[in-house]
Amino acid sequence: MSNSVIPWPGKPRGGKLVVGTVAGVLVIGGFGTACNPDSGQQGTTSGASGNAKTGGGTKTVPAFVGMGLQSAQDTAQKQGFYSLTSHDSLGRDRHQILDRDWKVCSQNVKAGTRVATTTRLDFGAVKLAETCPSKDQSPPAPAGSTMPDFKGKSVNTARAALASGMSITVKDVSGKGRFILLASNWQVCSQKPSAGTKLTGQPVEFKAVKFGESCP
Repeated sequence: MSNSVIPWPGKPRGGKLVVGTVAGVLVIGGFGTACNPDSGQQGTTSGASGNAKTGGGTKTVPAFVGMGLQSAQDTAQKQGFYSLTSHDSLGRDRHQILDRDWKVCSQNVKAGTRVATTTRLDFGAVKLAETCPSKDQSPPAPAGSTMPDFKGKSVNTARAALASGMSITVKDVSGKGRFILLASNWQVCSQKPSAGTKLTGQPVEFKAVKFGESCP
């Protein structure tokens, strides 16, 4: 049995613009403020400030490893770093939706390094109950013209690496006939075509089990 996983849409972002005229500016301005007190403020994304300071200056990067992801982001912002991002250290390409449920395993800029506050800080993270890997796994890279070896990788990672228009089928090989509802919870046991095969738009098939289970 197979199931296709539809990727979540990206977070909307953007700001609001308020335009006033000279005539009646006090009335319009006062009325606009009462109805829309947030006018003129930028939208925000996880780990970044909508009113980010873009001025120059350098600061020392704190040690974030071992901190909760939300605490790490708060600490970074207090130091003046507003360009923040994070990724799944286990290479399963999971989204850090609730930052408080994740902890930091790695950071792209070494603690104690003095850098410009405009530097992007990237945190590798796992869920609180998980163990940090000995080596951080980077986000999936595009597959290119040949089929990568996805064995042991998450189905979510495999999907992200392949072209968005590719036909992909995923089957549970545990014998339980389960639907693949959350691709990041499943690991690839086998694949067709095999690793190294030239990709020409042919359908792709993965056989998988949940993480923690053994491939048959």
